[in-house]
Amino acid sequence: MGSRFKVGDLAEAKRAGRPIVMATGYDYVSARAIDAAGVDIVLVGDSAATTVLGLPVTREVTLDEMLMLTRAVRRGITNAMLVGDLPFGTYESSDEQAVATARVYADIGCDAVKMEGAGEIASRVRAVVDSGMPVMAHVGLRPQRLTAGEAARVEGRSADDAMRLLDDAHALEDAGCCSMVVEAVPASVMALLAPLIDVPTIGIGAGSSTDGQVLVTTDLLGLTDGHVPKFVKSYADLRVQMIGAFERFAEDVRARRFPDEAHSYGVPAREVEALQQRLAQRA
Repeated sequence: MGSRFKVGDLAEAKRAGRPIVMATGYDYVSARAIDAAGVDIVLVGDSAATTVLGLPVTREVTLDEMLMLTRAVRRGITNAMLVGDLPFGTYESSDEQAVATARVYADIGCDAVKMEGAGEIASRVRAVVDSGMPVMAHVGLRPQRLTAGEAARVEGRSADDAMRLLDDAHALEDAGCCSMVVEAVPASVMALLAPLIDVPTIGIGAGSSTDGQVLVTTDLLGLTDGHVPKFVKSYADLRVQMIGAFERFAEDVRARRFPDEAHSYGVPAREVEALQQRLAQRA
């Protein structure tokens, strides 16, 4: 196991040109595996809404649901940095709301929180940072803005859009964010913008010019049932393996092959005989 990855290591990794690795985590079991693999950061993403909870969009996940998942992940990691995604509706309305929500995540043991957007959100970022909680920003595609049935789109495809994205990034830097997720931006555009952003950038569908990469764990493991974004690379096909395992289990149960002697508890023969006698007497 490596040493604990901390918020200060983000800037050091950028200076050293060492790519930052981040993956989403939603439960104790996956968190343990991610941590054992030496991943730098575990993000308890609001993507849990669609990947774990079966909701149509991320904006429908509640704070209570996110906190439950975050507590489970916290128990599972030792070395990775833990970032909690602030769900839609828990930080946008005021600086005070943002600080109060971030404080709950700090109490759980998060090293930082993630907040989507720029503009007025820059004020929320500044307030949270000033309260003592580091903030990972999020620009480009912002899933929390999508409503049910609304398609996601690539951001920064025009020069004007790309310049707005850069302005957003600079505003968030000025607000004090420690790093920044950049989602769904053309690789050629990000190659031009990345050198102009001072804080570490972590890409998802933004090419290889960012300082790090993140993937949704269910996508990475091949557990996604349905559309998989173009930028996803699956490193396993666990959904097929899981279905096969459940099918074999069902077949064994129905054929009474499971449980067999190897998977059953034993008892001394004399105790079985004694039980038989007592049952016969009672009958």
